[in-house]
Amino acid sequence: MKAHSALVTLVAAGFIGAAPITVLAQTQAASTTQANDLPAVDKAFVQAASESSSTEIDTAKLATSQSQDKDVKSFAHHMMIDHTKLTMQLKMAAPHGVEVPTDNSDTTVIDALKPLKGKEFDTMYIQKVGVEGHQKAVAAFQKEAQEGQNADLKKAAQKALPTIQKHLKMAQDLAAKKGVQ
Repeated sequence: MKAHSALVTLVAAGFIGAAPITVLAQTQAASTTQANDLPAVDKAFVQAASESSSTEIDTAKLATSQSQDKDVKSFAHHMMIDHTKLTMQLKMAAPHGVEVPTDNSDTTVIDALKPLKGKEFDTMYIQKVGVEGHQKAVAAFQKEAQEGQNADLKKAAQKALPTIQKHLKMAQDLAAKKGVQ
C-alpha cells in the first residue's frame, strides 16, 4: 500500500507517466484474484500443512530445553530440520499470491507443553505432537494428494507424504520405546 501511495505521489508530481499505475494495479489484482481462486481443498491443505510444520518446529525448540531424554531431543531435532524443509517446499509449490504462513502454530499445544519439564514434557510431546500431530498431518497430506485441485500443491503433497508417514512411524516407535500410550 505504501508503494502504491508513493507511486501515486510520483505520478501526481509529474515524474512518471500513468502507464505504470495500470501495470501495478493489474499485477496486484492478478495475484489477489489468483489467491482467492484457490479451491477450498487446496486452501485447507495450505493452512493445515503450514500449521502442522509451524507447530512441529516450535515444539521441537521447546523440547531442546525442556526434555532431558536424548531420544526425545533427537526426534525433536529431526522434526525441526524436516519441517523447515517441508515449509520451504510448500512455499515454493504455492501459487503466486498465496501466502504460506510460517508462524501459525497451534497455540493450545504449545501452551500445554510450556509449563512441563522432563518426563512429563516428553510424554505430552510424544502424544500430542509426535503421534497425534502426525496423524492429522498424514490425513491432510493424503487428502491433498488425492483430491487437490492445484497441480503444484497436489504434487508437493504427494512428494512430502512419505516423509510425514515416516515421522508418524518414528513417533509411534518412540512412544512404544518410552511407554507412552
